[in-house]
Amino acid sequence: MDFSLFYFANDSRELDANRYQLLLDGARFADRNGFTAVWTPERHFHPFGGLYPNPSVTGAAVATITERIQIRAGSVVAPLHHPLRIAEEWSVVDNLSGGRVGLSFASGWHAVDFALKPENYADRRQVLIDYTDQVRRLWRGEQVDVVDGTGAPQRIGVFPPPVQPELPVWITSAGGVETFRNAGRAGAGLLTHLLGQDVDDLAGKIAEYRAAAREQGSEGHVVLMVHTFLGEDEDVVREQVRGPMCDYLRSSLGLLLGSQQGSARKVDPAKLRPKDVDFLVERAFDRYYDDGALLGTVDKAARVVERARAADVDEIACLIDFGLPQRTVLAGLEQLNRLRELTSSPLAATT
Repeated sequence: MDFSLFYFANDSRELDANRYQLLLDGARFADRNGFTAVWTPERHFHPFGGLYPNPSVTGAAVATITERIQIRAGSVVAPLHHPLRIAEEWSVVDNLSGGRVGLSFASGWHAVDFALKPENYADRRQVLIDYTDQVRRLWRGEQVDVVDGTGAPQRIGVFPPPVQPELPVWITSAGGVETFRNAGRAGAGLLTHLLGQDVDDLAGKIAEYRAAAREQGSEGHVVLMVHTFLGEDEDVVREQVRGPMCDYLRSSLGLLLGSQQGSARKVDPAKLRPKDVDFLVERAFDRYYDDGALLGTVDKAARVVERARAADVDEIACLIDFGLPQRTVLAGLEQLNRLRELTSSPLAATT
């Protein structure tokens, strides 16, 4: 099992000496200690995730302070951009890092985000497929047909040329099995999470993904994002994370419920009573703490890792910035590294 760090901070409006210190210090720790990657997201116009409007910018920062760890977007919302711009920006990061870039592409989930590109909202899932293919071709040095400012047709590519001849690509899915299949058909990896799905559900969807990938001659690569904080005492950790985790879930509740486009069970979060919100948040916390996150002791987390391994997950992306103090999070990385060493051993894979 590979381990990475994943960032999706809760509150971009809180004044801090350096809002990005946890990102940078965590990246340095991961780089020194054998972690696989650092993932940063793309999020717009909302305090939930709002520290990260452009993962190529944060990726460039990580590139300049690390030596070996992979630098990944989790995710680029492809329909909000022109494929040429995506390829250009990330080629710069690939050069800065000496060829350590990887991108997960997403279709986007909220209409307000598409203030940047409203014409792509209705067909965003097809746009995702088309743009991902175009970025991959541009990365290989191919050119695409465009129209310039005078209306004249042109064929152009991107500069600077990237270091890697082939761009490592994932597709992000919130759990829809057809997106899993599409990722496999595209010969891409898969990035997913446990919001709205449990490990047993996930195992069946991963099987569908692997089957589609094998049709393209690939086994694929599955990354699972989970909230993470480890300590030495189970009861102490539970109380440490309860408040920040509940605040994080409460902050994200409107986004999660609002993203259920076309669902018969769609809920308007603005119509929920405060006590209903509290009930939903508490239930979500209990479920995530017990079954869907690396929260608690190393021994408890190791069981979660083995369940993920049994579901055919290749890499766990540990979301660490959900509201705990930076010093506390950084201290907890030592326990996370113990877990990585314990569960990445050949013996762990066979027991």
